[in-house]
Amino acid sequence: MSSAVRHTLAAIWRIESAHIVAAVARRVRDLGVAEELAQDALVAALEHWPKDGLPDKPAAWLMTTAINRALDWLRHRLMVEARHNDIASDLQAQQAHVVPDFVDTLDAARQDEMGDDLLRLIFTACHPVLSSDARVALTLKLLGGLSTQEIARAFLVPEATIAQRIVRAKRALADAQVPFEVPRGGQLAERLASVLEVVYLVFNEGYTATSGSDWMRPELCSEALRLGRMLAELAPDQAEVHGLVALMEIQASRSAARTDAQGKPVLLNQQNRARWDHLLIRRGLAALERSERLGQAPGSYFLQAAIAACHARAPTAEETDWARIAALYTQLMQVAPSPVVQLNRAVAVSIHEGPAAGLAILDTLLLDKTLQSYHLLHAVHADLLQKLGRQDEARAALHHAAALTHNEQERALLVQRAQE
Repeated sequence: MSSAVRHTLAAIWRIESAHIVAAVARRVRDLGVAEELAQDALVAALEHWPKDGLPDKPAAWLMTTAINRALDWLRHRLMVEARHNDIASDLQAQQAHVVPDFVDTLDAARQDEMGDDLLRLIFTACHPVLSSDARVALTLKLLGGLSTQEIARAFLVPEATIAQRIVRAKRALADAQVPFEVPRGGQLAERLASVLEVVYLVFNEGYTATSGSDWMRPELCSEALRLGRMLAELAPDQAEVHGLVALMEIQASRSAARTDAQGKPVLLNQQNRARWDHLLIRRGLAALERSERLGQAPGSYFLQAAIAACHARAPTAEETDWARIAALYTQLMQVAPSPVVQLNRAVAVSIHEGPAAGLAILDTLLLDKTLQSYHLLHAVHADLLQKLGRQDEARAALHHAAALTHNEQERALLVQRAQE
């Protein structure tokens, strides 16, 4: 196969694989089978395109081939079950969804159908019956278009581990007979929270890697942003979806300024704001406005995006509206209380009202057993102690924080601060 054809096929598959798997899954009602049939279409392309040339509509070729594989699979299953009387009607019903020769543009009904399929796929891959790790791996595989090897490399785990998670996830969905559908009514909000959680987990792992030698993994941030934007198009009336997109866009805008020329981390208040991506900031602020216009109760992602927007709007670190940030964190504690949110609130209060006020909040967190191994708690503690002139205690807290982190760049930064 020529390198040009191989590169084209890889690019098309990365973009279209989720649509193809989703369309097949709606027909066969089994996520594992759907992925296998979609892969069969990919193999067929590898066999035919080098000999026959690149088709006029490569994505349509892959979709049609995969759906034909699905129809063959359904026909075989019906024959095995000896349901001869139902074969003709069942195949006719399935065939009604097939477009043998794709036209240049899809009509509105077809676009809605594809959107519905993707929504079904997202909600299935992020089903709460799966563990968080399994949901992340399956989502990146099916919706991100990443290979098992790419996912393993991004999360610094063996490829066999990721492969096993994906296999077990598909088996768990089949065993639990999870329907391939978008939940309705009260279940929608509950399941949507699971979907948004997975997307944000992927983004956070890319934004600040929890382990390894790299401070960031940009490819994961990109995949999370792509998933978030896709979800915003598919669920435009859900304020928290736009809130999450706003949050990720604004945070991603700082990526170029988060490391220096040597690749070492640069903290937010020390970043060169001229290096921030102002296109991403504008997109983030627009998504935040869309979320607010929907008039729904402020959710966790909306409030976090509003906090990020305070930083994005400030020309310099000194001009940041810390009073508003502290108030937003107080509101966030009411909506989604957690020790980590309270820790961030302590930082905001310390900057707005002084280190002693922040330390008063932090003292209660230092007694919380769930945060004892969280390195950022001790890093913040050190910062407040240093501002209060308690240098020896601050140095000890920084060394403690350095010992707890698994990211090499972050550990080096904390050790350097302790030495200084």
